[in-house]
Amino acid sequence: MSSIVIYTILSLSGLGAAAAVILYMAARKFKVYEDPRIDEVEEVLPGANCGGCGYPGCRAFAEAVVKAEDLSEFYCPVGGNETMQQVAEILGQEIEEKEPQVAVVRCAGSFENAPAITRYDGPASCAIESMLYSGETGCPYACLGKGDCVEACDFEAIFMNEQTGLPYVIDHNCTACGACVEACPRDIIELRKRNKKDRKIYVACVNQDKGALTRKACRVGCIGCGKCVKVCPFDAITLENSLAYIDPVKCKLCRKCVAVCPTNSILEVGFPPRRKKAKEKSESVQSESKGEN
Repeated sequence: MSSIVIYTILSLSGLGAAAAVILYMAARKFKVYEDPRIDEVEEVLPGANCGGCGYPGCRAFAEAVVKAEDLSEFYCPVGGNETMQQVAEILGQEIEEKEPQVAVVRCAGSFENAPAITRYDGPASCAIESMLYSGETGCPYACLGKGDCVEACDFEAIFMNEQTGLPYVIDHNCTACGACVEACPRDIIELRKRNKKDRKIYVACVNQDKGALTRKACRVGCIGCGKCVKVCPFDAITLENSLAYIDPVKCKLCRKCVAVCPTNSILEVGFPPRRKKAKEKSESVQSESKGEN
């Protein structure tokens, strides 16, 4: 009886040892090598996991840049150029600095400028409302005002202005991650070049209807008159589908387009007050433009 027990113990021990050897060999053969630089890159990333870089998280971004031979197509909007420089140093590569960006809401259809003509009674979601009908105002391109962009932002950089019913971006909090851009079903939020002192000039309208329909829906909508295109000395403004667009890279912030816009759809943000003569000239030009129409 004792010999059977001994043989059993020895047999089980042998099987265990053999299994251990097999498992060890299999682990060695199928071992997945992970580049240690992935951890180093992830360490210098901000850890926001916002997806603004185009990857689901900082770890995925780190894995991608380590495998890449060229970093020109990679950028961490939260960390910016400083973080990307650290990443490049870890990988022994060089990068070109990119222009910082900021989110801009290209709609001025406030309660005052675009009064509601219907009432939406449903879930407080822009995504849902946009699938059901054109919105409470007469503009089928306007902000729906339910705050999907606010919910998408992880940096408290955007909020709904109760006075206007429109989202408002806090420039110094914005990381240009693009989450609000993705969340907006109307595509009224755009990432644009961040200028010094957060100054901006842009067309706060995305309505592509003819001028008469646009003005009927919103009193500050772009009517596609083309006056801004003609006056721009830098070819920064284009006109397509009855809508003007200002290229943030080509624009030199001269503000000439602002002065000639008959509907005030071009906004100037972050500038000091105009001098009295310049203001009177602007008002005179706008008065003449309205008279021509």
